[in-house]
This record gives sequence, structure tokens and C-alpha cells, in this order.
Amino acid sequence: MTSITKVQPVNDVKAPIARQDAALNKPQISLIVGALVVTALLMIYLLATQHISQPILLVIGLALGYTLFHARFGFTSAFRRLASVGNGQAMRSHMLMLAVAVTLFAPILAYGYSFFGTEVAGYVSPVGVSLVVGAFLFGIGMQLGGGCASGTLYALGGGRTVMFVTLLFFIVGATIGAYHLPFWTEEMPAFEPISLATSTGLGYGGAWLVSIVIFTLVALISVVIEKKKRAPKMAPVPSASGWQRIFRGSWPLFAAAIVLALLNALTLMVRGTPWGITSAFALWGSKIAALFGVDVASWGYWQGANAAMLESSIFADSTTILNFGVIIGAFIASAAGGLFKFTKVTVGNFFASVIGGLLMGYGARLAFGCNIGAYFGGIASFSLHGYVWGILALAGTFVALYLRPLFGLSVPKSNDSVC
Repeated sequence: MTSITKVQPVNDVKAPIARQDAALNKPQISLIVGALVVTALLMIYLLATQHISQPILLVIGLALGYTLFHARFGFTSAFRRLASVGNGQAMRSHMLMLAVAVTLFAPILAYGYSFFGTEVAGYVSPVGVSLVVGAFLFGIGMQLGGGCASGTLYALGGGRTVMFVTLLFFIVGATIGAYHLPFWTEEMPAFEPISLATSTGLGYGGAWLVSIVIFTLVALISVVIEKKKRAPKMAPVPSASGWQRIFRGSWPLFAAAIVLALLNALTLMVRGTPWGITSAFALWGSKIAALFGVDVASWGYWQGANAAMLESSIFADSTTILNFGVIIGAFIASAAGGLFKFTKVTVGNFFASVIGGLLMGYGARLAFGCNIGAYFGGIASFSLHGYVWGILALAGTFVALYLRPLFGLSVPKSNDSVC
């Protein structure tokens, strides 16, 4: 197996942005105005043609993208830092985000709090071969593709050119995964969905307490690992001070963790399910395939409740609207900081993005979601599958550390700075 070589550390989604941030460039007003015009037109269209929840979800998506970009809040880099050099700062921000999320989700799920009379349900999925294989593949894919599902969208909005490639093949992989999913779910063994709240007798109060204990233990373990490995700290990203920091620079990870948890809970109350990303990719890919004569309506994935999604406009799909919002929100955030700029694509990261996108798309369908739907949404919903997803994605990350140098991608070493 190829050894991990020392190369100049690059943090995928975050690195090009972090280097530019030091200059604190002037806001790109023309780009901001253009984005606001597009947003306004989309908002008017949604108000005229869709349920009121769709324009609200567009606003939530904008806030999600804005937050992700300004905090450089990553899942891919957090897993890689922990696996490669033992730095757990970003992972601890995940634990804070999850702690706030379960605190908000518990009463919403227990009492069915929602807007518009929507029935509320968390993401609780089976634990089986499909989940194990899918999460492991996703873990490899996100390290090769340069970003997870949310990272792909917000890096795309920030101008990272290679993420267009990642997104394209993410959609292809998700579509193939949708076609194959009945085999993985019906032919492969799996346990019934397990909720810490409803399957164990703990109730939402007990499940909340167990979850907080788990998050605390993970955070403490990350501190122990850091001390043992003498892990380098994350390099600070320069930013403006005072109120200008809202628009001009890096947000603290802990602040973004809280905001993301609040927005996910709001999403749950608006549409009845938590934030998700990759189901829209399968929808987009299937609709494109149908244009070329593929009988996607006969696939098992598009039977039952999913059939209506395939027949409707993509603008009726709440996940699609959230995704559009994330991209536009990240674009506005990057332009407000004067940071939007298309980046160069090398042969190595092009092919890594192709493979990474395919693995993430396929893996997300098998694993009932990505780092958002399965990991964030699953754990926030008290589902065991969310924890299993995190463990297997971390295992995939360890494997990917040996694959990244093959494509000229960096792997941080213990004596490198970590951005």
C-alpha cells in the first residue's frame, strides 16, 4: 500500500479561501447584486407556484450556505484532521452542533411541533450492509472529492471550480445508487431502524441524556488524542473585527455549530423532516436520465411515496430548494468578503473529484444520506444509524489518506500547520 507522503498541507474546501481571506478584499458588489436579483426572482416564482414553505426553505438554505462559508465549517476536513494528525478542534465543534441539535429536536419530535400542520419525523434508518458499505464509500469519496455534500455545495458557491466536477459525478453516483438501492435494502441483511428514544424505552428525555454523554466522551477522547499526538492547532483565519466580522471574515466554529443546529431544527419544523441534501441529486439525475429515454419510473426507488417527486417539478422538492439556497448563500458570503474567484483545476484533482463524486453519490444512497442527512440529521433524530455512519465514514477517511497522494492531494503530517 502506498505510504503517506509529506506534501504541502492543503485543506481542500478551506485552503484557497483561507489564503485569500488574509487580504480582506473589497466586497464584490456587482456579484452580490446579481445574487440578490436571482434570489428575488426565485422567491417570486416560488411564492406564485409553490406552498409557502418553499420560499421559507429558500431563506433557510441561504442562511445555511452563508454560515457554512463564513465559518469554513467542514466535515471532510474535520474527519481528515482527526485521522491524520489527531487534531480534534473541528470534531468538537461537531459535538457541540449535535448537542444543540438533539436539545432542539427532542421536544419537536416528542410533541410534533411544526409549522403549517406538517407531520414531523426524524431520520431513523436501518443498520445493515447497505449502511456500512455506503458510509464507508462516502468516507473515501469525500476525501478524494474535496468536500462532503454540504462542502461541495458551499465550495461551489465560493468559486472552487473543481467542485463542479465533484457535483456532476455526485449526481451520477446518486442516480446509479437510486437504481441499485432495492438490491442493497431488500437482498442484503439489516436490522430494523433503531431510535434511542422510541426503540429502547428511554423516551426523548433519556435519549437526550445518553446523546449528551456520548458527545462529551467523543470531545474528551479528541482532547486525549490531541495531547498524545501533540497535534498542531488550526491556524487562525484573518477576519474583520466587530460587527463587520458578520460579513468580512471567519466565524468561530462554535458559533457556526450553534447556528447550523438552530437552522436544522427550523427546517424540521417547516417541512417536517431535518435538513438533507443528496436525495435531490438522485432526483436531478433521474429526471435527466428520463429525458434520454431511461425508464426511471420503473425503478424500485421511485415507487410509492417517491413517485410523486419524480412526476413533479424540481421546484416542488424541498431538498432542491434548500440546495439552491446553500449555493446562493455561500456565493453571497464569498462575494461579501471579496473572495469569489474561480480556481485552477489540475489533472490530479479532476480525476480525484470524478471518483470522489461517484463514491459519495452512490454511498449516500446506500447509507440513507450523507454527512448532513445521515450523520447530522440521523444523530439529531436519535437514530443509531447516524452513529454507525460516522464511524464508517471515519474508517473510509483512514483509507483515503493512502489514496490522496496518488492524485497529488495533500495529507497533513504531524509537523505541518493545519489550516
